[in-house]
Amino acid sequence: MNVAEKAPSQIPETFTHQDELLTIDTNVSKFLEGLLHPGIKAHPLFLDPHNGVWVLRVKFAPGVTLPLHFHTGTVHLYTMSGCWYYTEYPEQKQTAGCYLYEPGGSVHQFNTPADNTEDTDTFMIVTGANVNFDTDSGQYMNMMDAGMIKAWSDQGIKEQGLDKMHYITAPVPGYSRR
Repeated sequence: MNVAEKAPSQIPETFTHQDELLTIDTNVSKFLEGLLHPGIKAHPLFLDPHNGVWVLRVKFAPGVTLPLHFHTGTVHLYTMSGCWYYTEYPEQKQTAGCYLYEPGGSVHQFNTPADNTEDTDTFMIVTGANVNFDTDSGQYMNMMDAGMIKAWSDQGIKEQGLDKMHYITAPVPGYSRR
């Protein structure tokens, strides 16, 4: 008996039926290595290039410094282990249990201390894109968004032989009827 049969008067007429949960256990799956930047292991969880949403679990090795970047959308970043900080806020280190919200329009450079004794393990939900700049020259490098991460992930899955790795993605938008 499904949920609708158990309590039809208490459930909205419109609901999403699922035959199975959309779930990914990153503790039993290998991570993509060197995909986004040297010293990074990433596991895509949800990639929706059509709505500009990317959800990742990312492990950063000690001593990683990312390019200076501008966020066109928001970021929710939860630190599960390790330590990281922004160059612009060196005294506000983020450690296990810290949650950070970044509004769209924020600019900063991510670092993990070289003396970290473990990878910094994070979970992030990002909307929009990162516009990346060369830290030394200030020149535009690239724009990283859900579409780019999806392309990189699909390529990395093939190249790294991770055929069992999967992530959740939204369908391509289309017409309701033609």
